[in-house]
Amino acid sequence: MDKNTILGFVLIALIVLGFSQLNKPSEKEIALKHYNDSIALVEQNKAQATPVAGSTSTKTADSTAVTDTTKLADAFGGFSPSAKGQEKFYTLENELIKLTLSNKGGRVSSVQLKKYRTHDSLPLVLFDEKESSMGFTFVTNNNRVINSSSLYFEPVSSVIKDAQGNQTLILRLKTTGDSYIDFAYTLPANNYMVSFGIKANNMTTVMPAGINSLDMQWTSKIRQQEKGRKFEDRYSSIEYKYVADDVEKMSESKDDQKDLPNKVKWVAFKDQFFSSILIANEDFSSAKLKSTLEKEETNYLKSYAADLVVGFDPTGKKPTTFRMYFGPNQFKVLAAYDKGVSGDSELKLNKIIPLGWGIFGWINQFAIIPMFNLFSQFISNFGLIILLLTLVIKVVLFPLTYKSYVSSAKMRVLKPEIDEIHAKIPAEKAAERQKATMDLYSKVGVSPLSGCVPSLLQMPLLFAMFSFFPAAIELRQQSFLWATDLSTYDSIMHLPFTIPFGFGDHVSLFCLLMTVTNIVYTKLNMANTATTDQPGGAMMKWMMYLMPLMFLFMFNNYASGLSYYYFIATLISILQTYIIRATVDEKKILAQLHAKRNSNSKNPPKKSGFMERLEKMQREQQQAQKRK
Repeated sequence: MDKNTILGFVLIALIVLGFSQLNKPSEKEIALKHYNDSIALVEQNKAQATPVAGSTSTKTADSTAVTDTTKLADAFGGFSPSAKGQEKFYTLENELIKLTLSNKGGRVSSVQLKKYRTHDSLPLVLFDEKESSMGFTFVTNNNRVINSSSLYFEPVSSVIKDAQGNQTLILRLKTTGDSYIDFAYTLPANNYMVSFGIKANNMTTVMPAGINSLDMQWTSKIRQQEKGRKFEDRYSSIEYKYVADDVEKMSESKDDQKDLPNKVKWVAFKDQFFSSILIANEDFSSAKLKSTLEKEETNYLKSYAADLVVGFDPTGKKPTTFRMYFGPNQFKVLAAYDKGVSGDSELKLNKIIPLGWGIFGWINQFAIIPMFNLFSQFISNFGLIILLLTLVIKVVLFPLTYKSYVSSAKMRVLKPEIDEIHAKIPAEKAAERQKATMDLYSKVGVSPLSGCVPSLLQMPLLFAMFSFFPAAIELRQQSFLWATDLSTYDSIMHLPFTIPFGFGDHVSLFCLLMTVTNIVYTKLNMANTATTDQPGGAMMKWMMYLMPLMFLFMFNNYASGLSYYYFIATLISILQTYIIRATVDEKKILAQLHAKRNSNSKNPPKKSGFMERLEKMQREQQQAQKRK
């Protein structure tokens, strides 16, 4: 072997050694490399664990069938001291909620809202130990991946209650040596918000260096709490808020999943009237969310799952802190958590209440809800509150209603002259007929759109109320007349069959009354509206009568409070129409129009931009007809 060959081998050896050193993985990368291999072992240990059953206060459940100390240490690493134990439960309770904590996993195992009941008068439990789970993934120094849900915590002491009534329980996850992790829960007095913190102590001896985050898993099944399952299901979804952005939500009507790579502030497992919300005091660096529909016979609406990544300091210098909200979707309760907070620091939890988008939500937030809360301070009957709310709204809108009626009256008194135009100009010359009609309106100072504008201005309020009533938890289980619950349908008759198109298998009386009053109001409006014998006029008339019947099918399953509101509002509109009709002199209106025409003939008014554009279109149509 010559000198050059030996030198070549030496250089190759040096290159290989240098390359291996440059690409040598870090300790964290080594730990994560064994992640998938370790999952199989942990899952095998879980499968061998004694199943937890029933709801007794103490349950024996080995987390693994491994009895040999060496094998236990190999499977759980530094967490082996907490791998076996007995499941025990601890209670934190105030005037509003009862929180049950389990030492297995150190988690919230069940939540009861003490001031609410289910539709069949049972205690309202958001979830129990079988329906929800929460765990954190730990990586050990011997490259094992352990989930906190399979480990047993020990209370540092009994529940501590301070002078303000705040209750605190600290559950400790012991590891080898003097290392441990504390899960601390604090329930304030008279509050739905729970504080939750994770604080490590010298965990760098148990976990690999470089670990600065934890994978968190949270799942829950959403119980059916209300009488109308389809309606409740429509308002149930996972909602979430980015750190510096608005609230978004997942689909309510189908299975859905989302990967959120950006920082998330909170995730809400939402029902129609109640929610469980997990809030990171810092942020979740990423999240994977999944919502799955449940079959009707299960008595669950949906199954929710969230895989989250949260910061973690194994040295214990900086704890990982959360807040957990278990309570009603009530606007004033949720909005109170942003009191004194501004900008990106606002939680905006009240955004989970579907008040409508844009102007509809503003009307509800700044007009309807304040009025509703004001009346409820003095009146306990919510049927009377809705009546009073309707009266106030109709009084406020009365000027628009009056203006709309007067505009219709002007069109009505001009009908004989419009009929003359139609008699002179055949229907084949539609452009000429339309131009002559618009000339008449211009001479007498009448706009055909003036009657539409007041009605259009009232539409946002109608849509706002459509969003408000189904979302108002204040109406839940509040009775009025024959309706036992204004937040759901008022069934006066159960049918032995199901009527399609959303009607269902029952008859709602408030919905029926709303339909009848709408038909009467439609007939009254048709009588007050000037109509001509134009093609399609008869079809339009039938469509006007068909709308109330469509509402009958649409609202039969809706909140009876909403149908009651529309019924009262329409009834008041009918009364207002008769009152206005009695006070408006149509002969006087006609005389005023003639006087206006005489005045305009001497001093023609400047045409509006709309009229000029309309006349231009008419001229273009006439020219096109001539070319044909």
